[in-house]
Amino acid sequence: MKKRLNILQSLFAAVIVCVTPSALNAADSSPAYNFLNIPASVTSYGLGGLNISTVNDDVNNIDVNPALLGPEMEKAIGINYMHYVGGSNFAGARFANRATDRSAWSVGLQYFGYGSIKAADETGAVYGEFSPKDLNISASYSHDITDRWRGGVSLKFLYSSYDEYSALAIATDLGINYYDADRDLSLSLVVANLGGQVKRFTDSYDRLPVDVRLGWTQSFGSFPVRFSVTAWNLTRWKLPYYETGDGTSDPELKDNFGSNLFRHLIFGLDFVPSDKFNISLGYNYKTRTDMSTYSRNFLSGFTIGAGLKVKMFGVGIAFAQPHKAATTLMLNISTSLLDFIR
Repeated sequence: MKKRLNILQSLFAAVIVCVTPSALNAADSSPAYNFLNIPASVTSYGLGGLNISTVNDDVNNIDVNPALLGPEMEKAIGINYMHYVGGSNFAGARFANRATDRSAWSVGLQYFGYGSIKAADETGAVYGEFSPKDLNISASYSHDITDRWRGGVSLKFLYSSYDEYSALAIATDLGINYYDADRDLSLSLVVANLGGQVKRFTDSYDRLPVDVRLGWTQSFGSFPVRFSVTAWNLTRWKLPYYETGDGTSDPELKDNFGSNLFRHLIFGLDFVPSDKFNISLGYNYKTRTDMSTYSRNFLSGFTIGAGLKVKMFGVGIAFAQPHKAATTLMLNISTSLLDFIR
């Protein structure tokens, strides 16, 4: 039974690796909880798969940094959805509200479904089907420390069900953000996924993908483009990978200073000509290099997103194609209940 669980977890890790650039940490830790690295917002996904420092009214982006939550998000609602080939569908919703003039709270729910999969025992005999899933129920709180500094915390309750196996875990995200509106400068620090399992799948213990992340976002002058750099996987320096080339020679191990440095960095550009429209472009070098063992294409490592506000609603869409067989699409819809009662 334990062997079959390991096979199932490896399968889900492979799915998540292909689904989203920010989930490529799946190969670096236990596969059981790497759905925590999948963002819920078009803002984050369109800017390379992970962005913790872009300050806007995207309530869905709270899941990557609780310090992006604020009292300005009064009665805000966000709905997100991601589709991936193979029957995988991820969806969620979030509500945020002001607590005081300097604080806010939020609750969210994220569902990760991997479609229907044939169930087989250790000998390979198929005995039915099952639908593996992960669930993340979260609550967040933020407080303005000063006019420019804001801190936040998220508490996450995690449930996983893989065939006859299930597990429960509790995790915490800690975030802090510095935002200078005059310079349009944002700096963030997040310690993500602190916690552990309350109920295990089996006797073995699965660790959460704990990570330390830094983010910088800034525009310059009147030029309507925000530049972003996100550093992640900062709990360790070395992130080696194998480069397969054209497949005619043995894979070559890459573990030099340059490759390790850039596999920690995600770059993003956000063109914002007005407060009602934006186009984002991201590049994740880790995605591209991790996909070198698959049918990688030119678009591997790149993401693109766009957002539009129409009357009371904000609509966002983001696209990525890590390799030829995996085209991912994310949709966001957001609004504020205040717009309906004014």
